[in-house]
Amino acid sequence: MVKIKFMTTWFKIALLLGVFGFLKEFRPSEPYIYEYLTSTQWHNLTEEAVMQDIYPVATYSYIALLIFVFLITDFLRYKPLIVSLSVSGIVIWSLLLWARGVIFIQIVEVIYGFFMAAEVAYYTYIYAKVPKEHYQFVTSCTRIAILSGRFTSAVVAQCFIYFHILNIMQLNYLSFSAMICATFWSWVLLPSVSKSLYFNSPETSNLSIKKKSKLAFSLLWDHTKTAYTNLKIIKWSLWWAMATCGFLQVESYIQPLWLTLSPETEEGTENIEKNMYNAGVTAILTIIGALGSVVAGMVKIDWDKYGEIILAVCSTIGGCGLITSALTDSIWVSYLGYIIFGALYHVMITVANFIVASDIPEDSYALIFGINTFFALIFQVFLIQIVVSDNGLAFGPHNQFLTYGGYHIAIACIFVVFYIFEHVLFKKRSSKQTESITLNTIAS
Repeated sequence: MVKIKFMTTWFKIALLLGVFGFLKEFRPSEPYIYEYLTSTQWHNLTEEAVMQDIYPVATYSYIALLIFVFLITDFLRYKPLIVSLSVSGIVIWSLLLWARGVIFIQIVEVIYGFFMAAEVAYYTYIYAKVPKEHYQFVTSCTRIAILSGRFTSAVVAQCFIYFHILNIMQLNYLSFSAMICATFWSWVLLPSVSKSLYFNSPETSNLSIKKKSKLAFSLLWDHTKTAYTNLKIIKWSLWWAMATCGFLQVESYIQPLWLTLSPETEEGTENIEKNMYNAGVTAILTIIGALGSVVAGMVKIDWDKYGEIILAVCSTIGGCGLITSALTDSIWVSYLGYIIFGALYHVMITVANFIVASDIPEDSYALIFGINTFFALIFQVFLIQIVVSDNGLAFGPHNQFLTYGGYHIAIACIFVVFYIFEHVLFKKRSSKQTESITLNTIAS
C-alpha cells in the first residue's frame, strides 16, 4: 500500500498534473462535433467534405508531428510542450466557434494533430518530477484524471443537450473555457523540470549540445533495439498498433454512422441534435473501460500461454460489434456494439501496456509507447486511403464499419496463427526433438 504524506512535493506535483489532465479532457462538444460541422445552422459543411477532406488531416498531422514532438518535449523539458498543448486547444476552439469554411477547419485538424501529439509531454512529465518508487501510484493518478475528465465532460454534455440547457454550438464555449483554464493552470502552477531522460540528463549536464545530442540519440537507439529484438514485445506491440489504428478510426467516424440511424423528431425539418445520446454513450464507455482496466490489472492470467487466444477472441467480439453497428437499423443496437468494441479495446490495451512495460527498460516507456502509436497512425493512414479517401473506395458510413469489423477479425486471425505456430507446431517440434535426444541417449 502506498503511504502518502499529503504535503510532500511529489504528491502535490501529481495533484497539479492531474487537475491539468482533467481540464484538458473536459471537451463536452466533441461527442457532437460531426453534427456541428455538417449542420446548416452553423458550419454547413457537406458530409463528403468532413469525412474525406477534413477528418483525415488530423491523422496526417498527428503522424507527422509525433516523433518530432517527443524529441522536442525531452529537449525543452516538458513544461513548454504542456503549455503549448493547452494553448493549441484555445486556438482549436476559437476557430471552431468563429471561423467558417473548409480551409479553416482543416487548419483546426492540423492543430488538433499537434494537440494529440503533445500529450506525450503530459504522460512523461511526471516521471521527471517524481521519485521512481512512486511511479506506479502517479501513473494511476494521471490515468484517473484523464478518465474523470472524459466522463465528467460526457455527462455534462448529455445533460445539457437532453434538458435543452445548451445546444451543440454552445457546448463549444465550455470546451473553449476549459482550454483557457488548462493554459492558466499549466503556465502558472506546474513547476518547471530541470532534467529529462535523453537530452538533459544529469550525466550530460556539462557536455556541449552536440555531444548531448549524440549521446541522446545513441540511448534512443539502444532502448529501441533492446525492445524490438524481444519477440514478446514485437507481438504485443503489433496488436497494440493494429488495434489502436482501428480504435482511432472508429472514434473518428462513428458519429457519421449514428447520424444515419437517428430519426428526425419533426417531419420535414432538420433535427440538429439527432444523436441525443452520443455523450451518454461516451460516458458509459469511459466508465466501463476504466472498470475493465482495473479488473484486467487484478486478474491473474498466464499471458504467455493464453495471450494470443485472448487477443483473438476480444478482437473477434469487437469486430462483430462493429459489423452489428453497421448492419442494424437501430441506433441503440449500434450504441451497444460500439460500447462492447470500445470496452474490450480499453481492457486489452491496458494489458498490452503492462506486458510491454514489464519487458523493457524502465526509462524507455514513453519512447516505446510513442513508437507503437506511430505505427498505429501509419496503419491508419493506409486505412483512410483505402476505405475513406475518394482516391480509394470512398465508402459510406455503413460500408466503412463493415470494413472496420472485418479488419478486427483479420487481426484475430493473425493472432490465432501466432498461437498455432508458437504453442502447437513449435511445441510438437520441441517434443519430437526431446524424444529423439532421449532415444539416442538410451541407444548409446
